[in-house]
Amino acid sequence: MQRRKSKVITVGSVAIGGNSPISIQSMTNTDTHDVEATLDQINSLASLGCDIVRLAVPDIDAARTFRELKSAGVKIPLVADIHFDYKIAIESAKLGADKIRINPGNIGSRDRVREVVAACREYGLPIRIGVNSGSLEKNILEKYGAPTAEALAESALYHASLLEELDFTDIALSVKASDVRSMIGANRILAEKTPYPIHLGVTEAGARERAIVKSSVGIGTLLAEGIGDTVRVSLTDDPTEEIIIAKHILNSLGLSENGGMDIVSCPTCGRTKIDLIPLVKEFEKRAKEEGLLEKNIKVALMGCVVNGPGEAREADVGIAGGNGEGLIFKKGQIIRKCKEEELIDELIREIKALP
Repeated sequence: MQRRKSKVITVGSVAIGGNSPISIQSMTNTDTHDVEATLDQINSLASLGCDIVRLAVPDIDAARTFRELKSAGVKIPLVADIHFDYKIAIESAKLGADKIRINPGNIGSRDRVREVVAACREYGLPIRIGVNSGSLEKNILEKYGAPTAEALAESALYHASLLEELDFTDIALSVKASDVRSMIGANRILAEKTPYPIHLGVTEAGARERAIVKSSVGIGTLLAEGIGDTVRVSLTDDPTEEIIIAKHILNSLGLSENGGMDIVSCPTCGRTKIDLIPLVKEFEKRAKEEGLLEKNIKVALMGCVVNGPGEAREADVGIAGGNGEGLIFKKGQIIRKCKEEELIDELIREIKALP
């Protein structure tokens, strides 16, 4: 898979673009004025592997939270999400934000955009241009009749041109839609027409299961094509869940430098002689409890001793069930047999022994 070569920007300590690892982002859903609650959520996100956190900043008082968070020792880069008031963007830059997310067309006059750019230049901050299907300019929406891929891309390109005219190119582009095909198409256009790093996400994706599917299809398709430098999985759920799903998406494409354990298991069939479904659930529970999910290994749980080791030969370690017993194998090679009730204990033991 050939990854698109994009311009590199730096958000705090995190590089985005070029050959930099694909970073995972999320957004707090606490009241940004509540420093303690926001700090707790940021720390939870960071502990799970979130690389960058975005905060809604509706007013100047909320902007002051950046200073409080940095004083409290927050190291993870923080992004100020600004919609209309350019003064809030400027204040956020002064008070510790590591990136400013705006839609330049919503900021107002060219002079106001210039002031935001000046503040970002002074404090060394990049700007993320955020466009989504619900915020298209009236003239673009009239031109295309709907928030099509072409409409979304044209809006993002226009906003980028406003910053380029001010000689500012520390830009990240983010084009999101709740329609997966529009999101994919728009980002393909941006990847072809701009050098800037691209932030991937499906907006307003919905509750857990539906959002996971839509995000996996949209983000995964583009990443598989080499498009995308940073991602956010949007869920109507606890934001920490977004990190877990994002890591799974990156892992599935081999794009995570340390995405933790990759668990593979067969869907079962008529050959299965072991109750594999609860066995897999038990293993996931035990692995989590014993802190093993962060190990960067592949583990297989297969239902058939005939095909299991062969089908999962790339796994570092695994089990294959039989009739009341099972096999322990490494890299497709059987190392021993054990009773069914011992399988999970034996598998955990082998995982702990791996470097």
